[in-house]
Amino acid sequence: MTMEFIPSARPLIGDDEREAVDAVLRSGMLAQGPEVAAFEQEFSAELTRGRSSVAVNSGTSALHLGLLAAGVGPGDEVIVPSFTFAATANSVALTGATPVFADIDPATFCLDAASVESFVTDRTVGVMPVHLYGQSADMTALSALATDKGLRIFEDAAQAHGATWDGQQVGTFGVFGAFSLYPTKNMTSGEGGMLTVDDATVERTIRLLRNQGMDRQYQNELVGFNMRMTDLHAAIGRTQLRKLAGWTQSRRAHAAEFDRRLRGVVTPPVAAGAGHVYHQYTIRVEDDRDGFAAALKSEFAVGSGVYYPVPNHRLPSFARGVDLPETEKAAREVLSIPVHPSLNETEIDRIVDAVNILATAGA
Repeated sequence: MTMEFIPSARPLIGDDEREAVDAVLRSGMLAQGPEVAAFEQEFSAELTRGRSSVAVNSGTSALHLGLLAAGVGPGDEVIVPSFTFAATANSVALTGATPVFADIDPATFCLDAASVESFVTDRTVGVMPVHLYGQSADMTALSALATDKGLRIFEDAAQAHGATWDGQQVGTFGVFGAFSLYPTKNMTSGEGGMLTVDDATVERTIRLLRNQGMDRQYQNELVGFNMRMTDLHAAIGRTQLRKLAGWTQSRRAHAAEFDRRLRGVVTPPVAAGAGHVYHQYTIRVEDDRDGFAAALKSEFAVGSGVYYPVPNHRLPSFARGVDLPETEKAAREVLSIPVHPSLNETEIDRIVDAVNILATAGA
């Protein structure tokens, strides 16, 4: 009998989301309007301890506008991880500043503070930790370093909705936090992003930049973009936000099963003080990762993903000759297996059996 394929990600869109979109369609107000304003308020209340939230059209836009509003631009350097999606470094480059790549902690896959320190120059204005795979970077060490060196922190929290460090929610440590609401994230608005800020001037600048530089129609105060979120997307996001806590609980339960039952691979440790939300459950396969992934699919109908096989510093768009050994090692070994909340017990069992059989065969 053919096994049903288990995808690495499975966006959860149901009747609640459809009804929310239909209500917006019936209202006739489709662009940025009351749904966006309500989504911003609810996101702040749920995920940022009251920090202001500003909705935009993508996570990349959130990073870009946050940096611009913080005054980052030509001549500046911002230290970023190379082991992340290219949007992190792209957002820095798009301001005219230079992304400088640092290495990661091999356990958490997040920026290593000691590596960051080694790349600080007199042009460095900030550091952008990525809370990768749903686990917070070491914000104790990075915050101490930033204070010591006079740097600002810009958080890429694209994958970390609800994650914490020592009980504090990510997105509340820096000048801004940027979240993605792409379909495969822990919650989605269909497409979109959210910025969290606690500086009124930065917040107002972001609001201007997302809307052609206007606070009032035809009163353009600066040169801006069209990076608004629509009410259609906000309606989906509001519905998903109400489900996020339950979905996070499911992700953590699935991860605990994998921690307990997987053999022959390196499972992801959780740093002391981190509240992991498991956007991805990322194992290390030290020998022939790509063959392992192919066998999961062909023999067991289990999907997986490699995030990220090419570090940013080796992309043609950046191509920096820098030595980042932990980044290179992770790029060769990481494999993310399904952990999404819609998994059932039978699927969990099949994933566990598949990983253990293949790991044993390769031993």
